[in-house]
Amino acid sequence: MKILVINAGSSSVKYQLFDMHNESVLAAGKVERIGMDTAILSHEPYNKPEVREVSEILDHTTAIRKVLNLIVHKEHGVIDSVNDIHAVGHRIVHGGESFHESVLVTPAVKNKIKQLFDLAPLHNPAHIMGINAVEANMPDVPQVVVFDTAFHQTMDRKSFLYPIPMQLYNRHKIRKYGFHGTSHMYVSRQAAKYMGRPIEELKIVTCHIGNGASVTAVDGGISADTSMGLTPLEGLMMGTRSGDIDPAIVPYVIGKEDLTIQEVSSMLNKHSGLFAISGISSDMREIVEAMEAGNENAKLAFEMYEYRLRKYIGAYAAAMNGIDAIVFTAGIGENSWQLRERVCSNLTYLGVELDREANRTRSDKDRRISKEGSKVDVLVIPTNEELMIARDTFDIIVSTATHPQEMEETD
Repeated sequence: MKILVINAGSSSVKYQLFDMHNESVLAAGKVERIGMDTAILSHEPYNKPEVREVSEILDHTTAIRKVLNLIVHKEHGVIDSVNDIHAVGHRIVHGGESFHESVLVTPAVKNKIKQLFDLAPLHNPAHIMGINAVEANMPDVPQVVVFDTAFHQTMDRKSFLYPIPMQLYNRHKIRKYGFHGTSHMYVSRQAAKYMGRPIEELKIVTCHIGNGASVTAVDGGISADTSMGLTPLEGLMMGTRSGDIDPAIVPYVIGKEDLTIQEVSSMLNKHSGLFAISGISSDMREIVEAMEAGNENAKLAFEMYEYRLRKYIGAYAAAMNGIDAIVFTAGIGENSWQLRERVCSNLTYLGVELDREANRTRSDKDRRISKEGSKVDVLVIPTNEELMIARDTFDIIVSTATHPQEMEETD
């Protein structure tokens, strides 16, 4: 079975085509600058040269059509016909309380996603455009939506409720939802597999550390708590996001600086974090380089970042009453040995013993970077959200084919 995975943004589409027989990637690529006459399509077919095209692509429907044309192209393609694609899986950022798991796309499902636009105004509308674009180009192909928030729907009320008037939850569903759920689910399962132990027996803290970053307490295979909240702004200090701050800062800054709420929101989301403290970049690689060259602001940014990450790991060890493993993943988590070393050197009270040589050895494979005999395993596991989406899509399509009434029940 061939499954196309789509991650649609407001002006972009990322894609991967999987052969689920062996879970191999047949092709991958992205379309950028949708809506412009200089849109860029990058297509990487397996075992063939990369293709790059610049052309006018004014909407997502045209973008998907161009992607499909390359996938079946005689020279650059990897399959003979669009009909060889059995299903399409989509990443959806916010599922609210409506979706606890991945589901087949139906009119009712699309309507529920639209009702959540207010919770993810930058993402969910774009995801719907992606779904509609696939429908326009492949009207008979089933589609599945996989939600970033779904994995965290196992959190208990004591974890996801905020200590504010309950009317706000009852009326508007203001609560912690969490994000990066597909990544946290994938790496926690991979960690259990690597350790050779049932995930039901394990207490794992997964650290998805990229430009956006979150930490999750995975207790017995389910999300018990996570650092991001109603939106991706809560939690860790990030590339350009502030993470946790005193909420009174917002009205205080509005009064002192004569800013609008939108301007303060932009400040906290796009002009804070590593970028704000270092004054030079939101990229951890550039932060570390500047720090090692003696830049004091870069050093401060790095130390603040590490300190806040370490606090969350300790908090989640306490929340689960123990910890068996810490997992680092995503761009910074997988590549910054400096950050991992600093974090782990300050977690020795938990029984963490880091193998510095293993930590500094680059690899794109799952690996242990803690010493033999360390009370807590420390692992680096490259995330693969697209594969998780493809797996969920495959499972739902197979299940629906076996039990077609399930599709009718979601309408």
